[in-house]
Amino acid sequence: MALDAEEFLHLARPIAPSMPGFNSNISPMTVNIQPQAILSILDHATRSDDAPTAAPTGPKPRVIGALIGVRSEDGTEVEVRNSFAIPHVENEDQVEVDVEFQRTMLALTLKASPRETLLGWYATSLELNSFSSLIQNFFAAPETGTFPHPAVHMTISTEPGADIETKCYISAPAAVNPERAAESCLFIEVPHKLSSGDAERAALEAIASAANKDDRTAPLVPDIESLAIALAQTEDLLERSSGYVGEILDEERDPNQALGQYLMNNLSLAPKVDPAAIEHDFNNHIQDVLMVSYLANSVKTQIDLAQRLATAPLSGPHAEGAPKEGDDGNKDGGRGDRGGKRGGRGGRGGARGGNQQREPREPREPREPRENGD
Repeated sequence: MALDAEEFLHLARPIAPSMPGFNSNISPMTVNIQPQAILSILDHATRSDDAPTAAPTGPKPRVIGALIGVRSEDGTEVEVRNSFAIPHVENEDQVEVDVEFQRTMLALTLKASPRETLLGWYATSLELNSFSSLIQNFFAAPETGTFPHPAVHMTISTEPGADIETKCYISAPAAVNPERAAESCLFIEVPHKLSSGDAERAALEAIASAANKDDRTAPLVPDIESLAIALAQTEDLLERSSGYVGEILDEERDPNQALGQYLMNNLSLAPKVDPAAIEHDFNNHIQDVLMVSYLANSVKTQIDLAQRLATAPLSGPHAEGAPKEGDDGNKDGGRGDRGGKRGGRGGRGGARGGNQQREPREPREPREPRENGD
């Protein structure tokens, strides 16, 4: 029985060519994105919209750039820490990327941060097309890309007034013949998350507080006010959690096992310390902060006073080169004093330079010559 001949396209993620000392990795990848990388991409998109060459109507052209960060030893996790823009021209027929600019910026960035490396590229559009495949293969090439590790492609939406949506992909070559391999690839979406520390979270909250203001400005609050706001937020979260647990105990809401386990894990991390000891430690910390502030102000005052004393002779009335009062009247008297000192040494001149007159001396009698025998 003859089978009908049909054409199939088999897609698979091939294993990278074996290299000495390198283990090929085909396991899933997780992408962690830092907020500063997102802000850099949004700034690039905003400056592109404000450019004179931007079209006033129609869809806005996407902009691209490189992703910089660190990679884990096994290659299963990457962290995007920074990014920089890459000039490119894209139309319906072709795409042109400034390769020399990309190499120069990458060299400068890695020189400033030696521990970081090239991870991939980003685009301000959620669409994937044939040009995306070309750029992806460029960033995954051995000479210009992340080989032997897969290049990460991050797409981000930058529509004004809409929520920011991000997706991350890695790719594998997919083509029916080697000639088409350079312009085609299979994009595989990988999980990603936005990670931020305490400092980044505080900065994001400050930026978000200016969203509802007309001038889009947000003043930086002092540390005491920030502490008060954080304590108020913590108290509100505790009240919400306590109310949720109370509703479950009163059978007013269905229990959630996962949420209950999450609350238990967080409560188990709370230190078991006496409230009086916590208050004592807090007061000691406040006293230490006040002492450090007092010492810093004292040192600052001492430095300011030393600078004023050092520059006082240069700016005062008796500075060098300025005539002093009584200089002309005392010149002759000073010379007379010097003459008097000279006269006092050998008995000649006496107080010549002074106002006293010299008394005449009596003539001395000549001495008799001494005999040699004496």
